[in-house]
Amino acid sequence: MRFSSILTASLLCGILLYSGVSVPAAETAEARQRIRDLGVVIGNYPPGPLNAITDVAGVKVGHRTLVSGEGPLKPGQGPVRTGVTVVIPRNDVWHRKVPAGAFVLNGTGEMTGLAWVAESGFLEYPIALTNTLNVPRVANGVMSWMIKQYPAIGIEDDTLTPVVAECDDGRLNDIQGRHVSEQDVMAALDGASSGSVKEGTVGAGTGMVSYGFKGGIGTASRKLPDKEGGYTVGVLVNANHGRRPELIVGGVPVGKLYETPQQMSEALTPGQSEGSIIVVIATDAPLDSRQLTRLAKRATLGLARTGSTARHGSGDFMLAFSTANVIPHYPKEPTYTLTHMADTHLNPVITATVEATEEAILNALTTATTVIGRDGHRVEAISLARLKALLTASHP
Repeated sequence: MRFSSILTASLLCGILLYSGVSVPAAETAEARQRIRDLGVVIGNYPPGPLNAITDVAGVKVGHRTLVSGEGPLKPGQGPVRTGVTVVIPRNDVWHRKVPAGAFVLNGTGEMTGLAWVAESGFLEYPIALTNTLNVPRVANGVMSWMIKQYPAIGIEDDTLTPVVAECDDGRLNDIQGRHVSEQDVMAALDGASSGSVKEGTVGAGTGMVSYGFKGGIGTASRKLPDKEGGYTVGVLVNANHGRRPELIVGGVPVGKLYETPQQMSEALTPGQSEGSIIVVIATDAPLDSRQLTRLAKRATLGLARTGSTARHGSGDFMLAFSTANVIPHYPKEPTYTLTHMADTHLNPVITATVEATEEAILNALTTATTVIGRDGHRVEAISLARLKALLTASHP
């Protein structure tokens, strides 16, 4: 990690948008920045142009953010601090499937559809991220969207088992209300784009908490040099994991330095949820399902570099796919050709995955905004001024 001092960020009011309406998400907050904009450089490989999962050509990301109400929790009514985030591997992924693999580091959580990914070795629909109790409704939304795109599904064509991954946002959100509707999912899918990706308190990340700070959506990418194939690796995370004393930023034990021991012990209340993280990895390197499963395992090293120990109550799910090959839907011929990278050339892609995962998690923290949720529960965004001061002191 290299750290260079930059000007302290200016202050502004944190605002969330939903359905075109401005809703105050917090009181006055710092202008948020990505970790690299703070002068922190993770790893050795450079990022892609957007430093996002969408640097992998064809990948699209969409969000739907739901914020309404304040005050005491009224189960089923609000306050609402939640949403959905979708990742579309490429256009017409139903007919042009992508090789895929997955890894579960700790299974206190859910990512539906992984049995079919493991059995088939491919992914054939979008990935959706949301909160724990909203998984069935979000799956319905994915199925409705897919049926709209492909009306023969379940009639002349095959059925589908959507991939929906969850994290618990019940600390801030009326999670019993299951407020993400099928229409919200379809809107996120229809609005998905290949440009820059909104991060932090957005979509599925709206109600998430990570390392005792406001967490949420983060993304990053790495671009390999031509001599190592010139491939791109992109990562998107929904960060809802970890406890404050564990947080490490670029090798600096920020979590331990950020507050006094008394403040840290107060933050670790009995029965506190230990959270989860979802990691989605995309690459244009020509990898098969076995290699992508290996890549998904290596993402856990990027997670560990931020301090996570994958606690007993944590759900840590990693899913990787490659856009380099096309697996046809119902090929007429009994064989088809795939380009396959030799395992002996895989190391740069592995390193890029670890680096991008670490940076995506840190981006989730530094771009998230302070949120006041149900029952007045307030989760502070990490102070960027305090973070810079700690990093500067550690790397004078």
